[in-house]
This record gives sequence, C-alpha cells and structure tokens, in this order.
Amino acid sequence: MVNRIRKAVFPVAGLGTRFLPATKAMPKEMLTVVDRPIIQYAVDEAREAGIEHFVFVTGRNKSVIADHFDIQVELEMTLGERGKTKELELLHRDLPEPGTTSFTRQQSPLGLGHAVWCARDIVGREPFALLLPDMLMQAPTGCLSQMLRAYERHGGNVIAVEEVPHDQVGSYGIVAKGEEDETGFRITGMVEKPKPADAPSNLIISGRYILQPEIFDILSRHETGAGGEIQVTDAMLRLMETQRFTGVRFDGKTYDCGAKVGFLAANVAYALARPDIAPGFRAELRDILDRYDMALADSE
Repeated sequence: MVNRIRKAVFPVAGLGTRFLPATKAMPKEMLTVVDRPIIQYAVDEAREAGIEHFVFVTGRNKSVIADHFDIQVELEMTLGERGKTKELELLHRDLPEPGTTSFTRQQSPLGLGHAVWCARDIVGREPFALLLPDMLMQAPTGCLSQMLRAYERHGGNVIAVEEVPHDQVGSYGIVAKGEEDETGFRITGMVEKPKPADAPSNLIISGRYILQPEIFDILSRHETGAGGEIQVTDAMLRLMETQRFTGVRFDGKTYDCGAKVGFLAANVAYALARPDIAPGFRAELRDILDRYDMALADSE
C-alpha cells in the first residue's frame, strides 16, 4: 500500500529572460497558450490526477500568479451584471477550493533543487508531485495521471520520460533503463547532458516527477552541481542509492514553453485541438503558409 499523492509543487520563480521584453512585467508562467496561462495547464493536469494541495514556489514580481488563483470580485460582479454566465462559470471552474493553494518564496535563484527544498515545510513528510510548468504536456490522459499507475504498483519515485533522436541527448537529462513491465521501467542511472556516444539511452527526463520526502534531506545539504546551482537531478541520484525510481514513457506530446519555438508550437497544437476555433484557425494557418511559401519562392 503506497501513500497517496495529495500535494504538487510548481516552481515558478524563474525570470523568463528568453521571453523579454514580454516577461519584463508579466511572469512567463502567465503567458497564454490560446486563452489559458501556461501555469493553468499544469494545475489542470495535477487536478485531473487527484492532487488536493497546490504549492507554488515563487519569486519577486510573481504576485499575479497568486491573483490568478484567487477570486476577482470586481470582475465577477461585472460579468454577473452583464449576464456573462458562461464566462463566470469558466472562472469558477478553474478556481481552486479555499485553503488548497500555498505560496512560498525562493529569494535567490539557486537552482531547481533549491526551489523544491523551499517547499519542504508545506509538503511535510509525504510523497509529492513536482511539475515544471514550462513543459506543457498534451495528451488525452494527463501525464501525472499516467505516472500514477506506475507509482501505485511500485511506489518509490517516478519520472516521466520521452524519446528524442540520439543526436539531441546532449541537451537533456538522460536515464538508464533497467527491467520493464506494463507500467514502466526501473531507472538504473541518470546523467545530465551527456555526449551522444556516452548516453545510456535516448530517454529524456521531461519535467514531471513523483518524489519521496527523503529528497528534502538530501537537498538540505545545499550541495551545488552544474552551473553552481543546487540540482534536483543530483539529489535524485543520491536518493536512488536507497529507493526505487521508475521511468514512465509519456504517451503524448511535450512542448517546451520555456523556448520560443516550443511556445509557438504549443499555441498552434492547442488551437487545432479546440473544436470552437480549429476550423477558422486552420484556414488562417494555411493562408499564412501559402503566402510565406510564395514569398520565399519569389526571393529565390
């Protein structure tokens, strides 16, 4: 019998420098994919998986994230007065229950591992989910829900993984693969950004984790790794010495919204998945591509 996963941690303290000037006054997590902020998709995924408590590790100038997950009294009053019941229902649907969100500060940018450690007192001594909001994961069944099948069978720690071409492994954290069953495979090692010739597989760590609370004990040592930062991968390697790690191949598509191309691709993919706007958007997209191809041909 494994302990149920009730809490999820969302590291949202990053500066988003790759999206300047858009992120000068707006957190990158509040940039929209179609009509929903990036952070909302991660929270929706966690809620689908049964998460009850949402823990946000924030930084300076991130108060708008807390505002997003709170009641906007004036807006709701205006919508009600104007008979905008559909919009009002949408706001209520996305609003977390009272007392189910917590916010803590990461005062200094000391790495992902440090951000996770900042949530230690809120999470307590229980297993938890860790979701990196930049990684937007599109699938009929959410990634975290897929991971729970492996967790319920094996317990321990679970990491979502995806395959990439071998020549791209140097850009990611890579796992080594052991024995496998229908829910996932045992992870026997991890390496950060290896050379293709040295990579143990082409399976990348893709931004979703289920972790046991003992990782906080390791992170509390504040040992630095790559880039002089406290790395969660280093802590997981230490934890692997005494606990099982299971890899789950994510059945879906991941969009790295921390990069401009990934963010733009996510907008296209999610727009095309929306029955209310897909037909019109598809026509506009074809027109844009046709005009671009004509302009390219004329320039050659």
